[in-house]
Amino acid sequence: MQKINQKYIKTIVQQALREDLKPSGDITTKNIQNRKIIAKIIAKQECLVGGLGFAEKAFKIIDRKITFKIQTKDGRKVKKGKVVAVLEGMASGILKGERVALNFLGLISGVATNTNKFVKKVKNNSCKIFCTRKTLPNLRMVQKYGVRLGGGINHRFNLSDEVLIKDNHIALNQDIRKVVEKAIKNKKGKKITVEIDNLSQLKKIMGLKFDRVLFDNMNLKNLKKGVKICKNFYETEASGGININNITKFARTGVKRISVGQLTHSAPMVDFSLDFAS
Repeated sequence: MQKINQKYIKTIVQQALREDLKPSGDITTKNIQNRKIIAKIIAKQECLVGGLGFAEKAFKIIDRKITFKIQTKDGRKVKKGKVVAVLEGMASGILKGERVALNFLGLISGVATNTNKFVKKVKNNSCKIFCTRKTLPNLRMVQKYGVRLGGGINHRFNLSDEVLIKDNHIALNQDIRKVVEKAIKNKKGKKITVEIDNLSQLKKIMGLKFDRVLFDNMNLKNLKKGVKICKNFYETEASGGININNITKFARTGVKRISVGQLTHSAPMVDFSLDFAS
């Protein structure tokens, strides 16, 4: 699995710390008896862990002398009560970095855990689970990392990665075939996906040289028909109205990809705590 860039981790964690500490720092910690302590980060629920590198970076930016010993790895499943990291350092530094570290852990672990539930639902089928661009602003890379940890696959990262012709593009031009033909002419090495709402649209673009058909909000009966029509011509993808309860049925249609916004936009954060060792 592709690892996340260390420079990016540092940058995004610095931004989060700045948000939490500006302009006056931790005004509560200034009143405590500062001393060297040992602390543990504990998973409060069963989950797939993700974001340990982000958590470590939060403490190291605050105080380079804090030691952060990881007790598991990103992508590993842990039970409730598992100690995922042990820290040692001055209390003030650990307290300052606590919330930012736990927020990254909770967010990434939440996306990973949520994604893995969807991946398990389709494990006996040939299709793969993809995320979408329905992510938190400026945290897309973080959430897409969580998707990969959970066994999902990243869709295009942004609008420049590939051509994805959607319903509004078609509505503006009225003629779906002309829109696709123009995209093919100007593709410059990029893949082209065409979103369709009905089989009539599919028939209008059959024979054109593009890469993928995205069936949007299509019922199972028509999706099966569409997948059959596209066989040997285009890769197939389904999205819209697909959730944890019905995804297995959609996977059985033979579609090769299922994109699910819920992987990121509806992933509940995993609860972690930081406790001082007695």
